[in-house]
Amino acid sequence: MVDTNPATAVLGLSAYYHDSAAALVSGDAIVAAAQEERFSRRRHDPSFPEHAVRYCLDEAGLRLDDLDRIAYYERPGLKFRRVLATYLATAPRAWSSFREVLPAWLSWKARTLTEVRHRLTDLGLGAVPKTEAFGHHESHAASAFLPSPYASAAVLCVDGVGERTTTSIWHGTEGRVVPVAELAFPHSLGMLYSAFTSFCGFKVDSGEYKLMGLAPYGRPVHAPLIRERLIDVKDDGSFRLDTRYFEFLYGHVMTGRAFEELFGGPRREPEGPLTEREFDLAASIQLVTEEIMLKLARTARRLTGESQLCMAGGVALNCVANGKIVEREIFDEVWVQPAAGDAGGALGAALLAQRGRPRQRVHTRTGRDAMRASRLGPAYDNDRIQAYLDAFTIPHRRLTPEELSREVADQLAEGKVVGWFQGRMEFGPRALGSRSILGDPRNPAMQSVMNQKIKFRESFRPFAPIVLAEHTEEYFQLRQPSPYMLIVAQIAEQQRLAADISDDARGLDRLRITRSTIPAVTHVDHTARVQTVTEDQDARLHRLLRDFNVRTGCPVLVNTSFNVRGEPIVATPEDAYRCFMRTNIDTLAMGDFLLEKTAQPEWAEKDDWRELIPLD
Repeated sequence: MVDTNPATAVLGLSAYYHDSAAALVSGDAIVAAAQEERFSRRRHDPSFPEHAVRYCLDEAGLRLDDLDRIAYYERPGLKFRRVLATYLATAPRAWSSFREVLPAWLSWKARTLTEVRHRLTDLGLGAVPKTEAFGHHESHAASAFLPSPYASAAVLCVDGVGERTTTSIWHGTEGRVVPVAELAFPHSLGMLYSAFTSFCGFKVDSGEYKLMGLAPYGRPVHAPLIRERLIDVKDDGSFRLDTRYFEFLYGHVMTGRAFEELFGGPRREPEGPLTEREFDLAASIQLVTEEIMLKLARTARRLTGESQLCMAGGVALNCVANGKIVEREIFDEVWVQPAAGDAGGALGAALLAQRGRPRQRVHTRTGRDAMRASRLGPAYDNDRIQAYLDAFTIPHRRLTPEELSREVADQLAEGKVVGWFQGRMEFGPRALGSRSILGDPRNPAMQSVMNQKIKFRESFRPFAPIVLAEHTEEYFQLRQPSPYMLIVAQIAEQQRLAADISDDARGLDRLRITRSTIPAVTHVDHTARVQTVTEDQDARLHRLLRDFNVRTGCPVLVNTSFNVRGEPIVATPEDAYRCFMRTNIDTLAMGDFLLEKTAQPEWAEKDDWRELIPLD
């Protein structure tokens, strides 16, 4: 039974691993949510989310003593037991690693809730209410189902590890999530994918999306070996890893000599050259991951009898695997929590503590849900932006929203790249049109221009399209909403070009081929990570897409996050202007203000510009 006396205002927290965050639920609505990294400017910041907490309380107009409860996203005591059991089972080999981590666990980590209460007290915002902890996967499941558009659904959560669980199936019904099945550590699909991420030279817990983007450049020639040696997968999607090939049980690295011998040599050094081996390894582990996720989805449908699926956990950010589930029509529709990783656990915990569903507009074919289009972060109005621009005499023009939209559409059609800073900041790892960099998808050179001259990142990484929802099926093989850029779909046949793909086109050479009418967002396998946009989801972005369509006949734009490699997405007008001046972005649209790069003062181009523009 659902609690008949739900808490009315709850602050949810996730912290101390990666992507710490805060979320505030009040009454029947999700009021605010944000990751600490956006305020601290430290990417994937794991520290206590002090700034995010202050923002959430400010947004709600509350103090700590106005809250009914604090909710934490995992149970630290259970996590400590798993850590301790793992080290005991692997002794004495893991002793050096155990010796490093034990002091932190004995001093405060096992009593994280006490530490959280102390940190909240230090904020000086009133008495701290009762604190309650929930299971890691339970928080994921709640974040996936409770804000979703569905009255009932199957729920699938897959990640590295929580306290002990690595994979879980839940039944979302009657405003709650009921556990159905689970797999436990060390048998983890997330850890397996991270092992290959590390072996290919990328950073664990942040480079997995790079591995996913690299996969289409290779061939899955190692998939049989992965299935034979590394992971035993059953028909229902359950699996067991052969831990002899992994090092994560013993210390801080993912793989060792056994893994190297299996795949023909040592791991790629970070920033080292990418070779055919990395392309093929990425393609192989991606294929195996998709196979497992498809089996798990089928099992979730069979065990729950539901026709809709909700997903969360770090592996749910693998939008290629999500796209396969959608493509196979295992469910009528799939909804993925936009903050699917640990940050979203803060929201899930808050919803669990409230013991009630947030206000919803429940219908499936529009993409509506209770997430407010994931625009749950801070906004800066025109007065605030004007004050900043005036304080530093930054040249700008103020336009009406309609004028600004038409002018930006014209500039995009001319091949310019635009920084787009509008409304409330997104919650989750994706920029969805509030803190975005936009470009013309018809321009074959746009991908390399944005990767190398603006984002300063690897040339192989694809960009995502945003599309007017009403035109989705004209450009993509996708028959359901995708408001959070978490589903990959094939480019529609009518948009593909008869590209001459020779048999000897391998690796990054495949980048040079123009495959569709929107080449800047078409990956080398004719896919795209689609974001659909409706007017009620984001009226300003929808207007821009509409104006661009009128100007060009194309209802699609390139959308990438407003940041450079290694930094969090911009949060404030100051962040946006710094990024604008550090890169080759041509124009910056902030609120109703338009800033042209060619009109900016000389001081803004100097090496010491960071000292001239204060941080909030």
